Amino acid sequence: MRARSVIFNAALVFAAIPLLVHAQGFTPTKPVEFVTHTGVGAGGDVLARYLANVMEKEKLLPVRMHVANKTGGGGQTAMAYLVEKAGDTHTISLYTGIWISNPLMLPEAKTTMKDLTSLVRLLLEPGLIVVKSDSPFRTFNDFIDEAKRNPGTLKQSGSLVGGRDWMLRVLLMKQTGANWAFIPFPVMGERLGALLGGHTNILLVDPQETGEHIRAGTLRVIVQIADNRLPPYPNVPTMKEAGFDVPNIPVVRGVVAPPGIPREAVAYWEGVFAKLVRTPAWRKYLEDNVLEDGFQRSAEQSKFFDEYAETMRGVMREGGIKIVR
Repeated sequence: MRARSVIFNAALVFAAIPLLVHAQGFTPTKPVEFVTHTGVGAGGDVLARYLANVMEKEKLLPVRMHVANKTGGGGQTAMAYLVEKAGDTHTISLYTGIWISNPLMLPEAKTTMKDLTSLVRLLLEPGLIVVKSDSPFRTFNDFIDEAKRNPGTLKQSGSLVGGRDWMLRVLLMKQTGANWAFIPFPVMGERLGALLGGHTNILLVDPQETGEHIRAGTLRVIVQIADNRLPPYPNVPTMKEAGFDVPNIPVVRGVVAPPGIPREAVAYWEGVFAKLVRTPAWRKYLEDNVLEDGFQRSAEQSKFFDEYAETMRGVMREGGIKIVR
């Protein structure tokens, strides 16, 4: 009888193991693919590689994370790739605001944020407009005045149609009557090379993208896209201080996943990134790169997507851009 009881109890324990494993939730069992829509060296790529490195150093993941660049289509290539990966718990992706704004004005866009799974929002980025150190434009007002005198002759290195740099140009041209060309380059190195080579005149950047060049004196900041002057640039005016009444459009960066992943996987990734944003390494990264903590969990971020989309519709209406969604 005693032997039977031991066998019976052992059977109960082994039968309960699958339930215990299920209750513990999801844990990655193979390398994680971390997608970014930007090319090597651009803001999203720099952040993705930094995050993958911190995940490893802080031992936040039991597996390796590798970065995959899925460029093109104003983010649509990366978004479509995630849709193809429906249900895949080992693929996640960085997003930026263009993933929300571009589908609002591009009828050919096949994917919106509602097709993806919200995980976390990470940060908000102010912006800087920079010129070569030997540029004749000492201020942004100098650039605008020249763009009024000689419409279409000046050039702006840009990222994507629909991005913050493109949107800000549309708003400023409508407000001031100035006119200048927008030359898109898929990779930050190309945008920077065009500016440093004298082929373009201005470039809107995230602070971490060109901080080294600014500190070295090869680039000069002429205006800030921020609510208040950033600590490293106390003598450079914000757009509002320079006399331009345009919305401050921050770059938002966060993480989404393919559609159809289980709730356990969402909770896991929320937890991992919640740990990451509490690390000293992350706090130092924000401070060093003049970035704003914008952490939100999945449900809160989903509400943010709707709010941001409505904000961008207002910006587009102001800029005379046709809205299709």
